Amino acid sequence: MADTGPRLAVRAVLLHEDRLLLVNAWPGDRCDLWCAPGGGAECGRSLPQNLAREIHEETGLSIHVGEPCLVNEFHDPGGKFHQVEVFFRCRLTAGALSDDWPDPAGVVSRRRWVSRTEIATLRVKPDSLAAVAWGSGLVYDPLEPLVS
Repeated sequence: MADTGPRLAVRAVLLHEDRLLLVNAWPGDRCDLWCAPGGGAECGRSLPQNLAREIHEETGLSIHVGEPCLVNEFHDPGGKFHQVEVFFRCRLTAGALSDDWPDPAGVVSRRRWVSRTEIATLRVKPDSLAAVAWGSGLVYDPLEPLVS
C-alpha cells in the first residue's frame, strides 16, 4: 500500500427509540467487534452525502445527517494503516433493518439496535462511542491501535 496519509471515513451515531445502531463489519462473522455504520469518504461528495450513501449501502436505511459529534482516529502500529473518522449525529428517516439486506461491499455481516445497557456487554470501538451516543457535544478520541 502506498503511503498516502490517513484515510478519511464517516460514521453515524444513529439513535432510534433510545437504541444505537451498530454493525459488525467483518465478513463472515469472523470477529465479535461492533462499530457505528459508515465508511470511506469519496472525493467530490460532502461528508454528509458520503455518510448517507454508506448507511444505505450497509443497512438499507435512509437518514438525515446532523452535526459532528466525535472525531476518532486509529492506526495499525505495525503497518501503514491510519484512519480518521468523523462521526455525525443522525436521524432515521425511512426503512427498517433486515437480516436479508445485502451490503454491496460484502463487509457488513450483521446490524442491530442496542440499548445503553446492551452496549456495555459488547466489544465496541471506538471506546468512547456509548458515551458520545447518549451524551452531547463534540469529542476527540485520540489515536488508538487497530484491533481485530
